[in-house]
Order: sequence, then C-alpha cells, then structure tokens
Amino acid sequence: MSKIKIYFLLFFVTIIFTSNASSTKTYFMEAKKLFDEKKYLESKFKFEKDIVFNPKNEKSYLYLARIFNTEKNDVMEEQNLNTVILLNPKNEEAVFLLALLKIKKSDYTGSDELIKTFEKICIKTCERQAELKIKFKDLEPR
Repeated sequence: MSKIKIYFLLFFVTIIFTSNASSTKTYFMEAKKLFDEKKYLESKFKFEKDIVFNPKNEKSYLYLARIFNTEKNDVMEEQNLNTVILLNPKNEEAVFLLALLKIKKSDYTGSDELIKTFEKICIKTCERQAELKIKFKDLEPR
C-alpha cells in the first residue's frame, strides 16, 4: 500500500473516532440542558442516545432514573438505579435514591441493606443518612 493511501486511511479513521467521541459528549450535554429546563421527554431521548454511544456512562442512567421518578415509573427508575450501582457501586446518589425507592415499596430488607451500604460509602452527602433513617423507622416491623 502506498504511503498516501495509509495517510488517507489514518486520517479517515481519526475523523470517525473524533466525531463519535464529540457526539457522545454532545448528547449528554444536550440532555442535561433539557433536563435542567424540565423538558424530560426530550432529555430522556438524548440520554438514551448517549447510552447507545457510551453504555458505561453512569450519569445518563442516573438522570434517566430521575426522569422515571418524576413520571412515577418505579420499575424503570429501579432498573436505571441498579445499572448505575452496577457500573459504580460507590455512587452515593444512586444508593440513596434506590434506598428511598425500596422504602417506598415497603421492602424492609432491601432498604436496610442499602442504608448500610450508604453509611459505608458516603463522603459528600452523609447528612442524608438522617432522612433515610427517619423514613426507614416508619417501615420497621413492630
């Protein structure tokens, strides 16, 4: 193969990979902007599109969980929170939100385990432990 063909091939491959990487960031940033504007339907589509290009982006799954929370779709919220925790077991917000969801569903064992996990991993949002414990106390069997 001639040097010109090799350079052309490298140039072409570089452009493809660069455009895919920048489009992934674009999808997430557009989705976040729409989410902040409370345009949940449009942002959901963009977060899902981001996941197609970057299936390990825990932030997109977390935002989808928040959207499903506003839609009161507990099944999809839980699924997305579980994905976040699978990708990053130390994601404080995901563990916190999943614990709240388990309390809402009256899942004593599941919420108890998540509260204990939250206590172990919390760094930035440890003050939220009190909220979990108060809500959990109402769930405790008597």
